[in-house]
Amino acid sequence: MEPFKRQSTRQLSCFQQYPEIISGITTRNGGVSRGSFASMNMGLHVHDEEDLVIENRRLLAEEIGIPLSRWVIGEQVHGTKVADAGSLPAGAGSESLETAAAGVDGLITQEKNLVLGAFYADCVPLYFFDPESQWIGIAHAGWKGTVHGMSGRMISALEEKGCSREDIQVVIGPCISPEQYEVDDNVIRHIPKPYHEACVLNKGGGRYQLDLKELNRQMLIEMGMQESAVQISGACTYEKEDQFYSHRRDQGKTGRMLGFIALKA
Repeated sequence: MEPFKRQSTRQLSCFQQYPEIISGITTRNGGVSRGSFASMNMGLHVHDEEDLVIENRRLLAEEIGIPLSRWVIGEQVHGTKVADAGSLPAGAGSESLETAAAGVDGLITQEKNLVLGAFYADCVPLYFFDPESQWIGIAHAGWKGTVHGMSGRMISALEEKGCSREDIQVVIGPCISPEQYEVDDNVIRHIPKPYHEACVLNKGGGRYQLDLKELNRQMLIEMGMQESAVQISGACTYEKEDQFYSHRRDQGKTGRMLGFIALKA
């Protein structure tokens, strides 16, 4: 069953079964950006007009009821560094690139009324929630972050905070589908062989189709996560042009969706 449901023109929500959290991903609609970035671009790093991006963020902040001063955003370097957002200044990265959490692709917190955010335009959004300990997390995983174990690093970071692996729930969000994600040998040689059968389709001539969602799911199961605790969105960012930005479809000149999660106060 699709874990993301339309909340408004601007956002899809996930983890609806848990009323104590707000979580989801923005669409490309309902904002003020123009041209290639029309209209709900949330990324400051894609050379959109800064004031328009911040206005888009404020529109979402009003919708979810948590101001930008209570958002924390990572720099996103396609790595696997995870930070406890409670140890960072509130508002980090919310209105400027310079204040984003340096080198961070994953964020966790137990602090209420604090939005954890990450940006996407084909890469994999990973959402984490432990309803027992009330820790939440979000991570950005492109193919590099995926093969270097971003999903497992998030589980380990939550366990270090006292979470039990048996309690953690994960949602894998909208990203590019394997049908649209063709890669070459330079990427495939980084994928461990045991995952090839489920996640890689060899098209011949050194071309492959890679299933990033399934690869993340397989890695989580390999870590001991229960299959029932991992939900996957069926949405493809490349194919749903009316709803999502796609770096590959739009040949690099496009906006970014924001994945977000917060514990309600």
